[in-house]
Amino acid sequence: MSMSSPVLEFELPQALQLSPYRTFSRDEWAKLRDGVHLTLSEADLTRLSGLIEKISQEEVTDIYLPVAKLVNYYVRAAQLLHGATTRFFNHGDAKMPFIIGVAGSVAVGKSTSARVLRELLVRWPNHPRVDLVPTDGFLWPNAELERRGIMHKKGFPESFDQARLLQFVADVKAGKARVEAPVYSHFSYDILPGEKIVVDRPDILIIEGLNVLQPAKLPKHGDAVPFVSDLLDFSIYIDAEPAVIEKWYVTRFLRLYRTAFRDKDAYFYRYSKLTQEQAIAQALKLWRTINLVNLKKNILPTRKRANLILSKGDSHRVETVALRKL
Repeated sequence: MSMSSPVLEFELPQALQLSPYRTFSRDEWAKLRDGVHLTLSEADLTRLSGLIEKISQEEVTDIYLPVAKLVNYYVRAAQLLHGATTRFFNHGDAKMPFIIGVAGSVAVGKSTSARVLRELLVRWPNHPRVDLVPTDGFLWPNAELERRGIMHKKGFPESFDQARLLQFVADVKAGKARVEAPVYSHFSYDILPGEKIVVDRPDILIIEGLNVLQPAKLPKHGDAVPFVSDLLDFSIYIDAEPAVIEKWYVTRFLRLYRTAFRDKDAYFYRYSKLTQEQAIAQALKLWRTINLVNLKKNILPTRKRANLILSKGDSHRVETVALRKL
């Protein structure tokens, strides 16, 4: 008589079914600013706003002020830990800057978020020096991208000088003085020769870019391969539905089509000769064949590596906030 094999049923432990994040509605998150009262002037808001994203006082107060308050707690804890470690080893290490990464898609508003966060953090007394560096400056120059045959993949991880970016962040983290970062121009669509951003031992460094949360590829031989994300103390992902970002991308493209692209020295001057319908078609082509591909393949998979996820609705307004549990 044959016996059938028993059917084994497995259920994931409850702990594994839980999200690693605690999610807040906009109203719930806004209440966490309690006890902190900072406002920005209308001139500040205008200066910090993006090309298509107007930052409101409400957005600063409800969303970014609680973010800055939370980050301030993290910075204070890191400073205390560093001080305790220094005393333990009985030597005076250089100040260790706190590194924040801000990631997200093209046109999602991460540059604006990084600028607002910097503006708020610099107003706290225990970290008055806050620097902001976009990773665009670490793209390979156009000539090198052409040589490698990847000009069409500008913004993909392979289009960046990863070794130089890692060295820059490592030097800042080590407390070195006057660390230089290259500068990228969206007008010329290339690295500006001889232009530098100098970072000189800040209290906080904010690094903003598409791929700052990218993990290192693990080698078969087991040796450690460091990556920029390994050096981050806190990370933020600016999120929105791809279809919404597509609309923002097209809107931004049309704004540039009517302004910066009209300059004969602009890299994309040729697009200014298009009709509006042709410009929209060109924007959609660039988004769907390059930027959307990069988002799905390289950027979106890093979202859940972030400590904090700010999820936007159609109007650029942050609707929900997800904070990774400690």
